[in-house]
Amino acid sequence: MIISKTPLRISFTGGGTDLESFFNVHGGAVVSTTIDKSIYVVVKRRFDKKIRAVNSQTELVDNVQQITHELIREALLMTGVDHGVDIMILSDIPSEGTGLGSSSTLTVGLLNALYAFQGHQAGAKQLAEEACEIEINRLKKPIGKQDQYIAAFGGLRFTCFHRDGTVATDRINLLEDTYRSIESNLMLFYTGMTRSASNILKSQNDNTAANLHHLNFLKNQSMELMSHLRKGEADVLGEIMHQGWGIKRQLAQGITSPEIDALYHKALEAGAVGGKVAGAGGGGFLMLYVPPGAQEDVRNALPLQQMPVRLSHYGSRIIFHME
Repeated sequence: MIISKTPLRISFTGGGTDLESFFNVHGGAVVSTTIDKSIYVVVKRRFDKKIRAVNSQTELVDNVQQITHELIREALLMTGVDHGVDIMILSDIPSEGTGLGSSSTLTVGLLNALYAFQGHQAGAKQLAEEACEIEINRLKKPIGKQDQYIAAFGGLRFTCFHRDGTVATDRINLLEDTYRSIESNLMLFYTGMTRSASNILKSQNDNTAANLHHLNFLKNQSMELMSHLRKGEADVLGEIMHQGWGIKRQLAQGITSPEIDALYHKALEAGAVGGKVAGAGGGGFLMLYVPPGAQEDVRNALPLQQMPVRLSHYGSRIIFHME
């Protein structure tokens, strides 16, 4: 039996510049981090040659091509596991439409577990590249590349997407005080609204030419934020997220809504410095940067469930391996 643990992520700035329609011409950059909420993939050998996949529904099939869960199917095909296996997926949070990168996290975790099942230790670069191959090239999802890389490598990172398609990701090493300051000032609230990131990102892709000025602003913001964080200037994060959210909400319809705007305005009135909707927008988690003295006021102002969160240093890992 193999169990992989792969962290979800929050993205501070640069989202949208990791889409090929932009970075293939202009280059992209994001600042993001993994968090202490994860997706778990359990892989176990079966006594027969069937494949059983358990997620929100259970599938029991005779061959890989019969699996309807496209990420499980493609991960099996990518790794060459084609019979005699049980796969179970568990998650710390609702797994779809949250804005925390769950689809790419799952893809990375599936690949990691299935390779380990065969006795192969896949590196973070391989996991990220193959997850991108599955989601973007094989399944034609109109998504970017940041989620696959942050899930595979883990930690607080500055990730560059080069014009030639290569990706470079560097850990942002912080003083302990800076790290704890960021962690203690971040608040995540579940809006209860789920959405299809693919629809929003497809619209963003279609609008790339019209949004060049905005996307370049977000890319430059990522470089600015990295510089501030490395100097120990944690409090600039709230201001940068606020500026970035004002830009990002203009990239496509569906990124925000009157309900989300109202929630964000209430949070600012209660003392939040800034924030954004996690991921592509449209719902999921509302992420806010709030000084500790204002956090109780923000909780009281928002009719939402807060999810306590800490930052994580780790990417996808095998946490259990038993023959």
